[in-house]
Amino acid sequence: MAAEEVATSGLYKGMSSDNIKGLVLALSSSFFIGGSFIVKKKGLKKAGASGVRAGAGGYSYLYEPLWWTGMIAMIVGEIANFAAYAFAPAILVTPLGALSIIISAVLAHIILRERLHIFGILGCALCVVGSTTIVLHAPQEREIESVKEVWDLATEPAFVCYAILVIAIVLILIFHYVPQYGQTHIWFYIGVCSLVGSLSVMSVKALGIALKLTLSGMNQLIYPQTWTFAMVVLVCVLTQMNYLNKALDTFNTAVVSPIYYVMFTSFTILASVIMFKDWDRQNPTQIVTEMCGFVTILSGLFFFTKQKIWSMVGSLSMATRLSKHDNEDGFGEEGIPLRRQESSRTP
Repeated sequence: MAAEEVATSGLYKGMSSDNIKGLVLALSSSFFIGGSFIVKKKGLKKAGASGVRAGAGGYSYLYEPLWWTGMIAMIVGEIANFAAYAFAPAILVTPLGALSIIISAVLAHIILRERLHIFGILGCALCVVGSTTIVLHAPQEREIESVKEVWDLATEPAFVCYAILVIAIVLILIFHYVPQYGQTHIWFYIGVCSLVGSLSVMSVKALGIALKLTLSGMNQLIYPQTWTFAMVVLVCVLTQMNYLNKALDTFNTAVVSPIYYVMFTSFTILASVIMFKDWDRQNPTQIVTEMCGFVTILSGLFFFTKQKIWSMVGSLSMATRLSKHDNEDGFGEEGIPLRRQESSRTP
């Protein structure tokens, strides 16, 4: 009975100091990244009003301080996200990335007057509830005193098998499926990004731990393992950026973003469970609750994405009706300056 009371107390009455630091950094990252989209968009609008728009091939936004403010905010957010992995487990940090989408939507509603419909509001609420559930039941970060400990975890048979399987699948996707089906099936581009991303997060976490220990007085830069993790991060991030850009260039952002979030977060949690054994320090109730929180976030993103797709379809339908009306009145298609829309490609 006493043991159960201690476990319950540890679960619901407090978080470790490292988890709190990781949580604050992850939330800060979401606010900076979510806000950066709004600031950058206002900068793009301001630059477009006095020069050639970015969508038309212009680069006048590079002279706009507001755009650079948004860019700096995004960089700060990414640095905060990187630091969060050094303090808290990936199960806590990664799912909170959905909050940046919600923050961006709410700020767009307030600042840019982009209407947030009922589905969007419901999606935001579900994401907040799911994120809160995960935060309250996330595992404590394990004590690590050297990057060599992380290397030992990364070279255990279970994670080595996972890494080899991921690399094999990625190579098959890149050399066989992507050339044939990449332009018509979104899963192949996103699959490469997500699988490689799970390895990249594990390496980012290892590198973050090494830097944290170094700053605390225990130099980890003398170990080759630290530089090995840094090289893995570089290769993985470049691969992710390449195939994510291909996905965004080929398919609509409203479709790419949620699918990428779901697959990337799922594989990252799986990789973290295998490498850092996060679930070994939790009971089945906590694990199930975390999964319920994750599913709640996914449900919120589904409703949020549904609103965005409906809004796009509604705008396209209205433009089509107006264009048809002008044609009937004899004005022709040039009466309305519409960009060409494709069902499976970004405009």
